Parts: sequence; structure tokens; C-alpha cells
Amino acid sequence: MINDKVRMYLLPPLFNAAVRAGASIMRVYKNLDDYDISLKDDKTPITLADRVAHKTIREYLGPTRIPILSEEGRKMRYEERRNWELYWLVDPLDGTVEFIKGNNEFTVNIALMENNVCMGAVIYVPYFEKMYIAGRDSGSYLKEHIAPDAAAEYTYDEIVRNWTPLPLAGEGPHDHPRVALSRSHQTPETREHVARLRERHPDLEIVEQGSSYKFCLLAEGRVDYYVRTTHTYEWDTAAGELILAEAGGSTRTLPDGRELFYNEEDLRNPWFVCRSKFSKI
Repeated sequence: MINDKVRMYLLPPLFNAAVRAGASIMRVYKNLDDYDISLKDDKTPITLADRVAHKTIREYLGPTRIPILSEEGRKMRYEERRNWELYWLVDPLDGTVEFIKGNNEFTVNIALMENNVCMGAVIYVPYFEKMYIAGRDSGSYLKEHIAPDAAAEYTYDEIVRNWTPLPLAGEGPHDHPRVALSRSHQTPETREHVARLRERHPDLEIVEQGSSYKFCLLAEGRVDYYVRTTHTYEWDTAAGELILAEAGGSTRTLPDGRELFYNEEDLRNPWFVCRSKFSKI
């Protein structure tokens, strides 16, 4: 098991890789005509920002000698990764569709996986300069005013100083349940699920949001529930799931209520629902 000393050693690379990737993304974001958009095999878009963020993270985490499983390296064979004891699980730019739309709702997700269980995680929201951090059995935290920085070298002490425990004080429980939905990936099944919820909670409010930022809103306590009935991948959920769990929430598969598994042969997740610590749904 990862001990406290190793955890302290690995938190700065985890944190700084996300901040540096955020800087790479924001450089591209400011140049709309240079996004270089193409389609991956699964018909989802990829931009120059995805590629430069992947390169930034790969180069910065390389010296840790821990292998990386990334969305932009997704073709790695199962036989190569199935016996990994320790690896980084990375989505260099989560919310590419939101990035292309220019609505600022995109994130960098990095999870440290040990025996296919997330032990440490960050989600960085570069446009809003917010960093969400969690360690297994160590709590979940928000650190604000973390500007994108291509030369970020935060120390462990700087990272943990003045961070805010999650969920945030004063958030939840809400009089009207707040249900988060993907801004760009809703289906008839999503709408049917919400309709069933509304039968029991006619006063529920819908909050549309892009990327893994939804996990962060759940961890903060600002929303209560999130349902996803379209394909996601392991790198979309690992970091957010730990950040939410350490803030008192949960993620379960739909409809059977299992935990999500990682480093599977098929990297696609089943449908799932998330609940905040305050959820009454």
C-alpha cells in the first residue's frame, strides 16, 4: 500500500502536472482559429489542446517512472497494462466539446491508481483557476486561485496550505433537489430517468454542466445528484469518483448499483449515478 511518505512525494507531481497541462490548454483556447479539430475512432472530437496537454503531462510525470494510461494513449493493449500495480490514469482535456463551444467547462483529470483503486486524484478547472484534490482516507479539498502555469512547481506544503475541506460549509441540504446533467450528452434514457425522479421530487432543479466538473459540484455540495446514460471512459470518472467519495458522496452503476471497476479490458464505463453527501434522492 502507498504509505504517507510516498503520498507526500507523489502529490506535487500530480498537482503540478495538472496546472502545467492547464497552461497548455489555455494557450490553445485563446486562439479559436487554431484548434485543429479532428475525430477519433469513436467519433468524438480531439483538438490541438488535447494533444499538447497529453504531451505536457507525459513529459512532467515521466520521471516518476510510473506508467500512464491516458485518453490520448487509449490504444495500449490490455496485455501490456493488465498487471500494472501502480499507474497514472489521465484525461488531459475532459470536456473537449465544451472547449470547442467556448463555454469554459473543461478540466484536467489525473488519478493515481494502485491495484486498480484510485488512491489520489486531482481535477483542475483552468479557466476558473480551481483545483480539487483528494487522497483515499485523507479527505477531499478545494484550492482556489491556482492560475495556469507552464512552470508550476508547487511544494507539498504549498499545496496543503489554506486548502478548503469539501463539502463546502453552507452548501446542502437543499430545499429543492439539484440534479446535474451533462450539457452535451443527454439521451432519451436520461430524460426518462429524470422524469421518474420528478414524480417523487416535483420541485427538483436541473443543472446542466460539462466535463468532470459535475463531480466537483457534487463534492462541494452545490448539486445533489448526477445521472449519466451515455458512454464514458475510466479516465472520465476515476479522479472525480474519489474526490466525491472523500467528500461523503457516492458513485454507483445504473441500474445494478455496483462500484465502478478500473483497468478493465474494455475501458468504457457502464451508466452510473452519483449522489452528494446531502442527497435525499
